[in-house]
Order: sequence, then structure tokens, then C-alpha cells
Amino acid sequence: MKSYSVSSDGKVYTFTLRDDAKWSDGKAVTAADFVYSWQRLINPETMANYGYILEPVQNAMAIMYGEKAPSELGVKAIDEKTFQVTLEEPCSYFLDICAFPSTFPVRGDIIEANGDQWTFNASTYIGNGPYKMADWKHNSYIQLTKNENYYDYAKLGPASIKFTLMDDSNAMLAAYNSGELNFIQSVPVGEIKTLINDKKLTLAKSLSTYAILFNNASAPFDNAKVRDAFLLTIDRNYITDTVLGTEQTPASAFVPYGIFDTKGTKGKDFRTVGGDYYSVAAADYKSNCDKARALLKDAGYEGGKGFPVVEYMYVSSSENKAIAEALQNMWQTELGVTVKLVNQEGSVYGEALYTGAYQIAPFYWAPDYNDPISFLDIWVTDGMNNVAAYSNTAYDSLIQQVKDSSKTSQRMSLMHQAEKILIDDAVIAPVYFYTQPYMLNSNIKGMYYSPMGYFFFTYCTK
Repeated sequence: MKSYSVSSDGKVYTFTLRDDAKWSDGKAVTAADFVYSWQRLINPETMANYGYILEPVQNAMAIMYGEKAPSELGVKAIDEKTFQVTLEEPCSYFLDICAFPSTFPVRGDIIEANGDQWTFNASTYIGNGPYKMADWKHNSYIQLTKNENYYDYAKLGPASIKFTLMDDSNAMLAAYNSGELNFIQSVPVGEIKTLINDKKLTLAKSLSTYAILFNNASAPFDNAKVRDAFLLTIDRNYITDTVLGTEQTPASAFVPYGIFDTKGTKGKDFRTVGGDYYSVAAADYKSNCDKARALLKDAGYEGGKGFPVVEYMYVSSSENKAIAEALQNMWQTELGVTVKLVNQEGSVYGEALYTGAYQIAPFYWAPDYNDPISFLDIWVTDGMNNVAAYSNTAYDSLIQQVKDSSKTSQRMSLMHQAEKILIDDAVIAPVYFYTQPYMLNSNIKGMYYSPMGYFFFTYCTK
């Protein structure tokens, strides 16, 4: 992007593209590419998980619900290098939305010629970033090489970057120690303390939350008292300090520390302003459990009697397994219920969440941009990522008011009210706010990590 301007009413953004912006095959990146990409993203037929991110754009929601055609989205190419976007209302975080990967342009001619398979082969995976795909051996590795058509090519780092695809943290650590890998971001839970003591493991700040999902649409978790009982009997300090030990912060709400509030970088963050919605102090765990047992009794399951066996589904990893076993013990010990652990592959787990074929499951959420709405708007009725199947008209109304308001102080006040409803209804059970552990070869310089959860190797040297 070369430059941009915003209309006086805050509704029209005009972007001027760089003259030297090119695709990896040498073709120029044009405003028409952005028009095609955004219309494709919002098109219901694409079924994009992040189509909703364009909600502020004129006609976006009507298109998502099939009431208007994608061609009516508020985007247009003024000329080859000028892309214009019209919003329904001013949106204070719109530029942050534009920086989210789902809004990046894709090549229409490649997609139309190859369909859904265009991303699976190096020859058709055409991008415009600093590196391009050279090879992809599925379930093994992805090899990237410098994009000679990138505007800043001369300053790029390594000639190639190989991403090895592994899901076993023990194998990752072994490969790192042998020199096969230069970077890993997952290590076995049992090795964490030693790696920290040896100063080999870096713990970086992360604006992310680990929570427990309840299927709000299915018994017994369609009862808020049951959900609240399970929420209160989670010993968050035990999980963060004993099970994991990577300096996570016990979560007393859903939005983590570091997300901006009214004064942005110059004031207190959203979590500090909002405070705690339940106590996570170790000294209060016993009283939390007493409250939980009373809630379960009120729900008709005194001492866990008559409560059905429930399943906790999780994706295989040493971390998820350790957390699952800890939660199972807490719920069974404190509530007298029976919890069965079910380990699934990632694809099966993901499908189960989005089809509602689960009872309890872990849930990780990182923001799309630094605004509380990125954590809160996912829980609106029938929201695309509302995998808890939650529905509350009061909550929906507050979120809509947030989106209709251009006043920062008003938006933040409304979002604090919305988060309170979310926790009062025990829609989910926040467990901890993340840190991001990783190990990086000391010979590699210039890697950049963003608290939004991204690692950048563009200008690395070794």
C-alpha cells in the first residue's frame, strides 16, 4: 500500500496501491484484485470462516444472508491502482481489519481455473508477499523461496525457509536439539521447567485466551447453573503453575490483558478497567467449589447424582492432554460427576465444534485486531464462529450498538456490559491468558514476534 485517505464522515476509505506491487509470477497487483477478493470472501458460496470480518463494509451482511449479490459490496476499483471501500458506518478499527490476512488479495484467474485446489500446489499458489511457495510435500513440509518480484527483494533474509509439519512436541524438541530445526513453538509439558531454568525457552506475551467451551444448546449444558458450576471448579492456578508452568495468567474473564480500552496505548487496558468477574485467587478456590456444588444442586444434580456421563473432547498434544486430565479430576472430585476424555485429530475436532457434535471442549481464541469486539462479537446468535451455540437477545443488542457507535468511550462501556453477560451466563469458562513459548536458534537474528500470534521471518539472518 502506498497511501490511503478517509472521507470527512469516516465512511469512505481510498487506498492507493504501490506502483511496484506484483504477484509472484510477475503480474501487477491491481485494485480489481482487491475487489474480486473481497467479493469472494463475503460470498456465502465461498463459506469462508472469516467472511464476517467485512461486516462494516456497505451491504456486507445483506450479502452474507443472501439478500444481495456479492457485486453490491461497497468496494470498487477507481482505476488500476486505486481501491475504494464504503462502510455502513464509521468503524474505528477498520484499518486493523484491512491488516488481517483474510482481506489480502488473491488471484481471480488462478482460482477460477483451479477451483478449491489452487492452494495445494506451488505452481498455482500465487501470492504477492516476500516469499513464495516452492514445494509442498503434504503432511511433511512447505518450502518457501524469495519472491524475486517483491518490492523489497534486496533486503529479504534467507534464500529459502522450510516449515516442517509436525504435531508431536517430543519429536519437535528432538529435531531442534539435533539441529534439524532452528525454531519450534511447542515443547513437551514435562520439559518446560528444565528448558526455562536452562534459559532455552522464550516466553512471549500473547493477546490470547484459552477457555472451555460448553455446548449451550445441548443438555446438560443448556442449563446456565450447570455451566457456572463447571466454570467455578476449575483450579486455574494449578493449571497455570503446576500443569503448564509457562507463566500464563489465570483468566477471570474472556478478554485478556493488553487489549485496548478507551485511551488506547495511553491508558489502562480493557481487562484492567473491567476487572474480575469471578475470583481466581488460590485462597478462594474452596469457596468457589462450595458455590459450584450449590449451583449443581439447584440444577437438580445434588452431589452429582443423576448427572449424565459427559465427554470432554480435545486435540492430541501433551499440553491439551495434561489440561484435560487436570480438569477431569477437578470436576469429578468437586462435583461428583463423571467426565470421559475423548482425544481426536484436529480435523475431527474442528468439524465437531462447528456441527455441535460435542459437549465440552477446549477453545483457543486470538484476536483478529486489537479491539475487544474481536473477542465479543463471535458469540452473537448464529455467529459464524459461535461454536457454543449461545443465544441472548440482550447480548446481541449490545454488540450491535457497539458496531453502530463511533464513540470510543461508548463502545467500550457497551462491551464491558456485554462481557459481563457472557460470563454471567457462563457461556464459556476462561482458563488462562496465554504466553507464547518458543525456541529459536541463537544464530538467527531478526525474527519478529507479534502479540497477535504471528512470527515473522522475512528479514532474518543466520
